Amino acid sequence: MITTLLQATPGGSGLMSFLPMILIVVVFYFFMIRPQMKKQKDHKKYIEELGVNSKIVTTAGIHGRIVEVSETTFLVDVGSGVKIRFDKSAVALDASKAANGETVKK
Repeated sequence: MITTLLQATPGGSGLMSFLPMILIVVVFYFFMIRPQMKKQKDHKKYIEELGVNSKIVTTAGIHGRIVEVSETTFLVDVGSGVKIRFDKSAVALDASKAANGETVKK
């Protein structure tokens, strides 16, 4: 009698065995993938809005002011007339917003 109670009941047990895996995938999507996609979208939008005389901070920590904008790069004046060309993806979103006096949402 005890052995019959411990055996799995047929019918519906297939879905129940996959339910924990489905829940893990859903949680992973909402807590990891979706916020990362939103952050990438915000970064791309911010990069497109930057123009001449905007202050930026690169991912390497270099502070400067944009002098020229091209399709994929910025020419940045880092002080004393020194100008360096950076790829647009090298701009740090949060640090650049702070340098421009904008509020940073987290």
